[in-house]
Amino acid sequence: MNYDTLIVYLLVSFFYIISPGPAIFLAVYNGAVNGLRCVTASAFGNIIGLMLLSILSISGLSAILLASSTVFMIVKSIGVIYLIYLGIKQIRTSNSLKVKKSGEVTHQIKGLFSYFKEGFFVSVTNPKPIIFFTALFPQFLNTDQPIFSQFVIMTLIFMFFSFLSLSTYGYLANRAKGFLSNVNNVKWFHRISGGLFIGMGISILAIKAN
Repeated sequence: MNYDTLIVYLLVSFFYIISPGPAIFLAVYNGAVNGLRCVTASAFGNIIGLMLLSILSISGLSAILLASSTVFMIVKSIGVIYLIYLGIKQIRTSNSLKVKKSGEVTHQIKGLFSYFKEGFFVSVTNPKPIIFFTALFPQFLNTDQPIFSQFVIMTLIFMFFSFLSLSTYGYLANRAKGFLSNVNNVKWFHRISGGLFIGMGISILAIKAN
């Protein structure tokens, strides 16, 4: 891969990653509600999922996934169902919030691994990165040069941009969470975020393999 191709790949992958999607909204939600440690755990889960998709791409398995409309629809449907599940979960949370005597809102405590699994599952069932690694990723590979080294570099770049993007969105949401000091605001945040998760899940149905 020459420098011109690398620069183009950097630009394409950066803007591809920072565009709004389920992973970014999950980072925003975790940053506002659960804190930066949860954002980091979810972001790690996300980039491990991306690494898996990248490995599948280089092995040719994701090409089979993209070529088979039935298999692609199954994977996409799992992602849709999971996002809708997260949305319903947030809406239900708005009706079961508890407030301490100090007025502070309490949230259900989960282990960091739970957030890691959420990030991973959202990543591997999202058609957006599946299509990127299958359709766009190979376009930047130079077959006259060692494929493996290019594969490693491009994958690490994509993972780095993704982790940086999710961490930044989560950090900004965390800094702005003063809005959530009021219980009514928290309830509406959960309801709106739940609706957005459901909306993103439904919108994914429109994504086609080709």
